[in-house]
Amino acid sequence: MPYTLITGASSGIGEAFARRLARDGHNLFLVARSEDKLKELCDELAAEHKISAKYFSADLIDVDSDVAVFEETKKQGLEIDWLINNAGFGSMGDFAELDLERELEMIELNITAVVALTHHFLKGMRERKKGTIINVSSGASFQPIPFFATYAATKAFVSSFSEAIAEENRPFGVRIMALCPGTTDTGFFEASGIKDPIKIKGVQTSDQVVEAALRGLERGNHKTVSGWTNYFVASIVNLLPNSFITRTMAKPLRKRYQRPQ
Repeated sequence: MPYTLITGASSGIGEAFARRLARDGHNLFLVARSEDKLKELCDELAAEHKISAKYFSADLIDVDSDVAVFEETKKQGLEIDWLINNAGFGSMGDFAELDLERELEMIELNITAVVALTHHFLKGMRERKKGTIINVSSGASFQPIPFFATYAATKAFVSSFSEAIAEENRPFGVRIMALCPGTTDTGFFEASGIKDPIKIKGVQTSDQVVEAALRGLERGNHKTVSGWTNYFVASIVNLLPNSFITRTMAKPLRKRYQRPQ
């Protein structure tokens, strides 16, 4: 029986994907750290939409957590035909002053877990000649961002990785897409421990981001930017040199995140 696996499914964009796809009749296998939230969500969606909803509690920062997730799907005999790599977090501040362990954990979750889970489940999709993978990137992926350096770099990797393997796997009937939302009302900054986030106009809801993702899939996009404002900004920054972008973005952020010398 086909299942959709969603990481970071207990809140935000991951939860919105779960609710939207359950409404479309997808059976779900939800992964996140919070077992209580996952159980509650699975019970609700299974009862409301008459689907099968299973969950697995895991912290994808942990070593071999990707293997544990993969082995659990095999143990339960689940055919994962959709994979949504949504789990991730960020940090803001002067890189030299940030906690190194936390920065490395961000790389582990935002990059390593995405690559590992994609690799685990892609082989089965290729054999079946069908499958869908959505890797949640960010509007921050289009340019280097001072004081948001590691997060923006991890998402640049996610976008580049996703677009490359999307073309690799096109002959096998597997759809792969990077989803690039802008600022979204998800509690991302709170979950990431960012106390003084950048205030940006045009904040989207998680539901709007999910709808944009599904439209992008229908169009065959390898990358989808959610929201016209975000699309416009992404288009503009691609025309400008990174030196100009970093200096311009650093100016207001330096006062907030860097102590005077």
